[in-house]
Amino acid sequence: MSEMSRAEEKHRELNQPKPWSGINAYRSDPLIVDLSSGLHRSLREEYDALGRYVTSPEAQELARMANQNVPQLRTHGVRGERLDVVEFHPAWHALMRRSMANGLHSSAWENHPDTRGNEHRARAVRFFLTAQLECGHLCPLTMTSASVAALMASPQVQKEWVPKILSRKYDSSNKPPMQKTGITLGMGMTEKQGGTDVRANTSRAERVGEGIYRLSGHKWFMSAPMSDAFVMLAQTPEGIGCFLVPRLLEDGSANGLQFQRLKDKIGNRSNASSEVEFEGTFGYILGQPGDGIRTILDMVTLTRLDCAVASAGIMRASMAEAVHHVRGRSVFGKMLIDQPIMTRVLADMALDVAGATALVFRLAQSFDQARDNPADAAYARVMTPVVKYWVCKMAPALIYEAMECIGGSGYIEERAIARHYREAPVNAIWEGSGNVMALDVLRVLNRGKDLFETIFAGLERDLGASGRKTVEVLRAATALAERDEAASRLLVEQLALAAAAAELYRLGAGKIADAFLETRLAGGWRHTYGAIDARFDARYVLDLLYPAAG
Repeated sequence: MSEMSRAEEKHRELNQPKPWSGINAYRSDPLIVDLSSGLHRSLREEYDALGRYVTSPEAQELARMANQNVPQLRTHGVRGERLDVVEFHPAWHALMRRSMANGLHSSAWENHPDTRGNEHRARAVRFFLTAQLECGHLCPLTMTSASVAALMASPQVQKEWVPKILSRKYDSSNKPPMQKTGITLGMGMTEKQGGTDVRANTSRAERVGEGIYRLSGHKWFMSAPMSDAFVMLAQTPEGIGCFLVPRLLEDGSANGLQFQRLKDKIGNRSNASSEVEFEGTFGYILGQPGDGIRTILDMVTLTRLDCAVASAGIMRASMAEAVHHVRGRSVFGKMLIDQPIMTRVLADMALDVAGATALVFRLAQSFDQARDNPADAAYARVMTPVVKYWVCKMAPALIYEAMECIGGSGYIEERAIARHYREAPVNAIWEGSGNVMALDVLRVLNRGKDLFETIFAGLERDLGASGRKTVEVLRAATALAERDEAASRLLVEQLALAAAAAELYRLGAGKIADAFLETRLAGGWRHTYGAIDARFDARYVLDLLYPAAG
């Protein structure tokens, strides 16, 4: 053999599957196709195009570059003047442009005939698919969409600002908001001394005119600092107030926001999160001066839904990559997919992803129906923190396991799964960590136990023969949580599992629902994946939920 042929032989791609790319993320996901089957045909065609885009080599390259080339803060110019601008790589702007054109920031509020009555569910499909590509740029889009709920507390502000929010044109120019073709909004809640305890905030707001205040203080985390305005909390004489704070004034001058630094985050690296000080900063009051927390919670509820949807999306992408890998790699004389221990691990994981996906879309549907249906209103109130807790908290461990299924080549930055793994913890932390979600559920229990009874009635119906026993267990967990605050996490997890199983049954998932119910609600406690009983056909689970590419 010649020198050249020996060298070529060394570098042949032996036993290495092709990258998981160019596979339609929508069409290859039977569950999401089923979940969207009742939506308008124009939406399903849009999802088909989006599914092709998010796995395309071009889009994946944009995601890689946006995360590799992190935002840069420029506090001062050459003359020593304050600039307070953050510069992003062109890949970030390309991602933002595409996602805003898709309406991820606006479609829930557009009142389009094709989505009427399904606004949140229709948007959730877009969000779920886009999360499989890149999550950092979804942060400002989430806040922009959710901010409309807070702006509604002040009709005049809503009238002036919402039309700009509803524009699907991405405008990254550094100009006053009303001079732009489209805008994005950020959020500033947390401070050093308080964190989640926003009642401990020390930022101050002084009334200077009708509906106008002057703010001063410090925010420890303010995400997406190049947003055109921010929803912020500050103390007024009447209590905590909620404000809309433009970044630039109408004449183009700065509105007193001085960025101290950008946070060096573990993940979510394409997106900038800042620490900011402000003095003499003008803001518009949203709602009543003492009702700031209630006002911003309308926004927070929507961002919690997005956290859960995004976590389900990146779990799906990581699992799809792992399943694709084991179908194309041979070990010990067999394809990995045919090794029983590997198949069982992946099938066990697939059940969690299916349960999480079904559950987040059930929550989105409850948002759409809450105004007209008391049962959906109860579901939205009780289950938002439950779903956010379980789905977001599950993601890091599941994505790690998917990485391990791939092996050493899964632990390299070239793979998208590395980005998914770094991204996963933020959704569990942002907008309320696990303890905050558990305490929120306990707060609802203490104030409106009848809402839980409404949830239990639905679960008992949808779980069929297992319904009564499952609800008995949930009632026991509820009673325990009422006596012992620390037991609220047990209640939350049991409620999430029961609701996920119920939704799988309601969707007609058959054997998938049976396997989820028996392994999650009837089985013993276990710490790792792969302990699924042999009586469940692991290969059937995988082939059904992750069909091989044709």
